[in-house]
Parts: sequence; structure tokens; C-alpha cells
Amino acid sequence: MKAYVIERIKTVDENSLLQVDLPEPVAGEKDIIIKISVCGVCHTELDEIEGRTPPPYLPVVPGHQIVGRVVFRGAKVNRFTVGQRVGVGWIYSACKTCSFCMSEQENLCPSFIATGRDKHGGYAEYMSVPEDFAYLIPEIYTDEEAAPLLCAGAIGYRSLRLTGIKNGEHLGLTGFGASAHLVVKLAKYLLPDTKIFVFARNPRERVFAKELGAVWTGHTEEKSPEPLKAIIDTTPAWTPVLKALENLEPGGRLIINAIRKEDTDKHVLLSLTYPLHLWMEKQIKSVANVTRKDIEEFLSIASQIPIKPEVEVYPFGETNRAIWDLKKGSIRGAKVLRIN
Repeated sequence: MKAYVIERIKTVDENSLLQVDLPEPVAGEKDIIIKISVCGVCHTELDEIEGRTPPPYLPVVPGHQIVGRVVFRGAKVNRFTVGQRVGVGWIYSACKTCSFCMSEQENLCPSFIATGRDKHGGYAEYMSVPEDFAYLIPEIYTDEEAAPLLCAGAIGYRSLRLTGIKNGEHLGLTGFGASAHLVVKLAKYLLPDTKIFVFARNPRERVFAKELGAVWTGHTEEKSPEPLKAIIDTTPAWTPVLKALENLEPGGRLIINAIRKEDTDKHVLLSLTYPLHLWMEKQIKSVANVTRKDIEEFLSIASQIPIKPEVEVYPFGETNRAIWDLKKGSIRGAKVLRIN
């Protein structure tokens, strides 16, 4: 099968991934094999290529927002039949038996395995996955629309829940890529009286946020016109973290939705001060991965609203261009690879 792999850790450029031919995957007795139709492109791929969250072995096929059809089922598979359309997200598997897994926190499982990092992912024509970690895709969505929901949408849903925000309280978003644009759509449905404030460096992203219903947009380093109860950070940098803390009201909460932060501006942390950034019981909480429940619940809610993500589709042969465009910050909504 044709696939793109991370061959070595390097700085992302115009040829970050290597196109190769790999053997088609083999399924265990509880696995399904999926013929992949599309795969979303996520900032986490940049983190994998550049070594901030390095794969445990190389080469590896990245990609974890996968939609396709079941073409084979293991001998003990009972959830899916051949031909069904399914999706796979960041969580490839967890142990199911530790204290975290038993308390609906499998995202914290010490045996957590990530799709496209610890196991081959979706930048390929086929993949295998344990049946318990795949999901039926609601019929309302095209393949391209469904792909971003499996990570950008699900992790945005988890982030919004972790804010603890109530209807009518002010919500901020710093960074406005694939996940944040879905959070706006979700928040406007679940929290109709909540005002949404968006911070983004790119003027096009600020215009896009206004189109989706943000009441105010500004540069990452601007002061919000009103103090905010919660802010979700989806950026790869540290400056937005400090600026977000300055914009929180007393008792406010910052949710950092980023698997890794880049080191390019880590010096800004030296300017963190207790009175300005942390005083008055401000809180910081990180988001670690997603659970199966996050994905299942979000797919259900999103299909009822319905949330339709904005997508930019790239042919499979232009995978490196999609990665490079993401690195350059050329973003409006989500990027999706058309594979089969």
C-alpha cells in the first residue's frame, strides 16, 4: 500500500514526509482493517516530525483523524461489519484495567497508545485498529467533514467541558485553527448566552472568527474588552498563555489544549509574575489526549446541531504541501487529505 512516513526527526519543511510502499496491515482477532478514505491533518503531526512528541520507532505512518470503510474483521470482532463507515481518533488503545481506565480517564492510562505516533496511522491506504477504538460515523457527514471531528472536534469538546463554564459567562479562545473554529460552533449551541472572544495573530483568522459569531477579536497580545471566565489555548507557543492569564477574571480558568509547546518563545515565561498572572485564584489546566467517550459524545452532539467543519482538501500526493501549509500558519478551518 502507498503511505507517507516520518523517516527521521527534522524541522518541518516542504518535504517533511517520505512516500513509501508498505505491506498491507494484518488484523488480530479483535481488530478491523479499514480502507482509508480521508485523514485530517493536525498540528500534532508537526510535533511528531520535529521531535516534541517523538514516535517510539521510525519510520511510522502519522495521522489520527481517519475515516474509511471496514474491509476485514478479525475472528472475534462483533461491533462492526464489512462495509461500515468508521472513524479512528488519537486514542488507538488503552489497557482498560488500570484505575484511570476504570474511572473514565483512559486518556491518562500509562499504557495509552496514540494513533499515528505509537502505531501506524492514517496517512496510508489501509490501517488496522482494535474494534473497541473505532466509531461509526453519522450519516449526516461526508468523509471530509467527519475527519476533523475525530480530533479537533473531540479535543475541543473536552476542552470546553474542562473550563466548567456556565451559560452566560464569557469564553475566550486564543489561537483559531481546526479545533477552535469547532469550539465556537459548539459553544454557540450549548451556551447560547455566552459571549465568545477570540485572540489570533493572523487577521484572516480573526475575520473568520467574527463570521462564526465571535463578539470580539483581537491580536494574541491585545487586552480583552471584558474579563473572561475561561480561555482555551490551542496555540503552540508560550506568549498566548501569559496573555490569556492576564485576561482572566478572578477565579477564571485557562485550559491549555496543546500536546506540546514549542521552545521558540519560552523566554517569555521569565516575565510571569504572581500578581499579574496567578493572583486571585486563577487556574491552569492542561488537556491530555481524549477518551473514547469524548469522541462518541461529540459525534452525537455535533450531528444533532449539526456542526459542519470548514475543510480544505488536499490530494494524497500533496501531503507534504498540507503539512508545510500548516507549519506556515495557512489555516482556515481544518485540512484533510483525500486518500482513496
